Amino acid sequence: MSNLINFLIKYGTWFLFAFYVIISFVLLFSHNAYQRSVYLTSANVVSSSINETTSQVTGYFHLRGINESLQQSNAYLENEVLNLRHQLAECMTLLSDTLKNTVSQTRFDYIPAAVINNSVRHPRNYFSINRGSEDGVKPGMGVVDQDGVVGIVNVTGPHTARVVSLLNQSQHFSVKLKDTNFIGSLTWKGDDPTVAYMTEVPRHTKYLTGDTVVTSGYSTTFPEGIPVGTILNRIKGSDDNFFILKIKLHSNFKALSVVRVIKDEYKIELDSLQAFDIKSDK
Repeated sequence: MSNLINFLIKYGTWFLFAFYVIISFVLLFSHNAYQRSVYLTSANVVSSSINETTSQVTGYFHLRGINESLQQSNAYLENEVLNLRHQLAECMTLLSDTLKNTVSQTRFDYIPAAVINNSVRHPRNYFSINRGSEDGVKPGMGVVDQDGVVGIVNVTGPHTARVVSLLNQSQHFSVKLKDTNFIGSLTWKGDDPTVAYMTEVPRHTKYLTGDTVVTSGYSTTFPEGIPVGTILNRIKGSDDNFFILKIKLHSNFKALSVVRVIKDEYKIELDSLQAFDIKSDK
């Protein structure tokens, strides 16, 4: 008790000063409209600044959940587009009285995944994702991001998978000019991770700089029409019957983060038919 009394005696002057200051501010802002408006305005500015900072901090910690939710939504929407295109193509080719019975079930599906490591500096680049065989990922499945084609799965574990990047000199992709039947093979020649080359393009092909290159759909790896890049210019090839197109890739391979693995329900059936032809030739 004596310590408390000594403390009050020692700092009593400061307590009295603080009391008078508080009383003076109360009287000032209570009886003067101008000072009260200044106080309220300043208080609102400070309060807004604190609330904004708090919102940014809390929002940052929710970004991962929001991003995953958006990727799930994007995957669902893109899956719907792929399957609608597939069913429309069937409708265009069938056109019969039994149309309703012959339109197939959903063919394509997406498996969202996160990139856990990546390389762009080697002649043969790969990246890994946090989805594996237990998630339905299998070798040979195509992989895309929000901008376009990025690779093909080649090795899977239970919970992870390795993907052959489009930036791999040993990998070729079947592509075509959008809204045409001009088919070519897309390859990466190293050095620049933003550029690839469309080879085996027939010399009579008509195109314009800036035209879009998409997947051809001639395999079970990628559906038809997925963006790959845009034409930069033409390069003369070694064969006079064909030329090469320099392609600006849509995807930013240095910043791969979230991707989607394409699952084709017809893959096993179509691959088995191709294998049958190979066995017959032998």
